[in-house]
Amino acid sequence: MKNNLESIAAALVEVARKAGADQADALAVEGTSIGIDVLNGKLEAAERSEGIDVGLRVIVGNRQACVSASDTAGETLRQMAERAVAMAREAPEDPSVGLAAPEELAHDWDLAALELEDPTAEPDPATLEEDARRAEAAALSVGGVTKVQSASASYGRQRLHLCASNGFSGGYARTSRSVSCVAITGEGLGMERDFAAESRVFQADLPAPEDVGREAGERAVARRDPRRPPTGRFPVVFDERVAATLIGHLLSAVNGTAIVRGASWARDLLGKTVLPEGISLYEEPHRPRIPASRPFDAEGLATRRRAIVEDGILTGWTLDLSTARRLGLESTANAVRSTGSPPSPGVGNVTLTPGEHDREALLREIGEGLLVTSLIGSTINPTTGDYSRGAAGFWIEGGEIRHPVNELTIAGNLLEMLRSITPANDARPHKSRLVPSLAVEGLTIAGD
Repeated sequence: MKNNLESIAAALVEVARKAGADQADALAVEGTSIGIDVLNGKLEAAERSEGIDVGLRVIVGNRQACVSASDTAGETLRQMAERAVAMAREAPEDPSVGLAAPEELAHDWDLAALELEDPTAEPDPATLEEDARRAEAAALSVGGVTKVQSASASYGRQRLHLCASNGFSGGYARTSRSVSCVAITGEGLGMERDFAAESRVFQADLPAPEDVGREAGERAVARRDPRRPPTGRFPVVFDERVAATLIGHLLSAVNGTAIVRGASWARDLLGKTVLPEGISLYEEPHRPRIPASRPFDAEGLATRRRAIVEDGILTGWTLDLSTARRLGLESTANAVRSTGSPPSPGVGNVTLTPGEHDREALLREIGEGLLVTSLIGSTINPTTGDYSRGAAGFWIEGGEIRHPVNELTIAGNLLEMLRSITPANDARPHKSRLVPSLAVEGLTIAGD
């Protein structure tokens, strides 16, 4: 069979219908990735992968099943379809399964406006190796850096196409280019490490490798000679590097799957306050040159800008077709899926209302407290929102950074934390989740 994603996906749907499926959709994904690691100025590892994966979902009555494969031969597709139909006939009934109605489907999307695929040529391995070398050398040039644990550069290109028996057919491609570096300061038990990483859709937008390496080195050196902070209740500033994790917990809580199961601390908060007045959280799936942008979701529905939280009030759940039907609502076009699984709700790009001041202003405002720059592990109760995480960062006194701290735990309740946030204005525009540094009123810090 000709190696064409659209024809492969369409063929899968066709053989599924012939095998007895009432409805079917197929996802074909083709990808290329290159990764180069450098250590001590020498090539440490080089990897390249290429391949095609195909996934088929069939629906027989109110039952569904999914199968996947990496072989696109015609006989393989036929066997996939027959196996999927046989599995579906044995699956439990679920009245919420089913494809979108034809009138719900996306059409006339503008891929060019999204700029998801860099048209420039794939970089050769020597170029990636040189980027990694430059990042490593820049990190080592920072005074106090004793070694570099790793320096890497990578490139990826992925194409996908979705076809369904309801008439939908659409696909797009995306690229990525990245550089990362992990630097170490100190020796033995006194070692501290930190990292820097940058990734962009377009190679031309990627910062210089030297900038990445230097930032990794400076971050590591800043963590030398850490202390344990005092135990007590203090204000905490989540640095922009980790602030998106707080919003991520909110997004998980309003995900339709959690709401359907009743396993969410936000299950009774629709129409109620979850963020301070004046702060909103929007999903923005059409931002150009952003990795998580997309013209349609995994069920062929048109993506759109929508308010998740508006002026502090939770306005809705994140839904695919199945969870929407279970809740008696409409899909928010948030279906995501892999080739081997059915659709489920998921969020890509989000933007939190920024504040008026930078991070330093937040530090001055809290006076004494904690600046968190890294988080370790987590104990999050999804039904109550109780929050506890290991952390490291810097102790603030007199509104300024005084010294690094580690071996500490921060704890609180997510709803109380989110309702008290004060955002800075330092969100980086290339990131999928535009979340600035966030100051949170008193959390319990367990240190000394």
